[in-house]
Amino acid sequence: MVAVTGAGRGIGRAVALACAAEGARVVVADFGVAMDGAEPSSEVAAGVVAEITGAGGEAVAVAGDVSTMDGGAGVVTAAMDTWGRIDGAVCVAGILRERMLFNMSEEEWDDVVRVHLKGTFTVYRAAAAVMRKQEGGGALVAFTSGVWALGSTAQANYAAAKGGIVSLSYSAAVALERYGVRANVIAPVARTRMSANVPSSLAEIGDAEDVAPMAVYLVSDAAREVTGQVYTVVGDKIAVWSQPREVRAMWAGHRWTPEEIAERLPTQVGTERLPMLDMVAKMREAAASGDKPNA
Repeated sequence: MVAVTGAGRGIGRAVALACAAEGARVVVADFGVAMDGAEPSSEVAAGVVAEITGAGGEAVAVAGDVSTMDGGAGVVTAAMDTWGRIDGAVCVAGILRERMLFNMSEEEWDDVVRVHLKGTFTVYRAAAAVMRKQEGGGALVAFTSGVWALGSTAQANYAAAKGGIVSLSYSAAVALERYGVRANVIAPVARTRMSANVPSSLAEIGDAEDVAPMAVYLVSDAAREVTGQVYTVVGDKIAVWSQPREVRAMWAGHRWTPEEIAERLPTQVGTERLPMLDMVAKMREAAASGDKPNA
C-alpha cells in the first residue's frame, strides 16, 4: 500500500499509476492547486483514482493540504482506514514562487518552504509513526532537485526547501533504520508544469514516466537495504549523489587568528568551486548572443 502526494499531475501522477500497475493499492493525494499554490480542487486526485480503478486497481483520493499537520496525517489515515497499513509514502507535492532573492517576499519564501519541506515532514512523521510499529517497516521517498546542492538564481526558496528535504531524509534514514524504515530521495529532471518555466534549455531532460520506475523500486522489497541515498533520474539515466564530507583540513595547534587563516587557508584548504557559478556565466553569454542558454 503506497501513498503518493502531488499525485494528480506530472511525476506524482506517473508514480501513482506505476505503483498501481505493479499491484499496489494507492492513496492519491493532491490538493489540486496551481503552480503558485492557488485554486485548490480535488478533481485531479479523483481523476487519477478513476484511471487506476478503471484499469482494475484499488485507489482512494485525498485532497487535504499536506503543508498542515492535519493534512499530512490525513494521507496516512486514509491508507490505514481503507487498508490497515502503509508500506510506502512518496512525497512529490510542491509549488513554485520564482523571484530573485533581493525581491522575494516573506510570503513567497514561506509558501514554498511550507509546501515542499513541511509537506514532506508532515507525511514522513505520520507515516513513520505507523511504519515503525508494523511488521515489515516501510519506505519513505521524497523528491528534491539538483538545486539542493548547486543553488539557483531565481529560486532561493525552492533550493532551500529541496536542500532541507535531503537533510530531513538523511535524518529519517539514520533514526528509523533500526525499525526497518528507510528513507531515500529522487532528484528528477523531467518535462512537467514546473520545468516548463525554466528559462533555459536543459542539457538532460526526460518525461515524468521515466522517473516513476525508480520510485516504485524504492518503495518495493527489492530496495529493502537501500536508505539515505539521493538519486538523479533523467530519461534513461540513473545516478547517485555523493555523501557530503570534508575534503581538506588544517590545524593551528592553538586558537586561530584571522591573519593566520588568511595566510594558510588559500594553500592548505582552499575552496571548492560552486559549479552553478560557471553554468550561470555560460547562460548569460548565450543569452547575450540571443540564444536560449543551456543548463
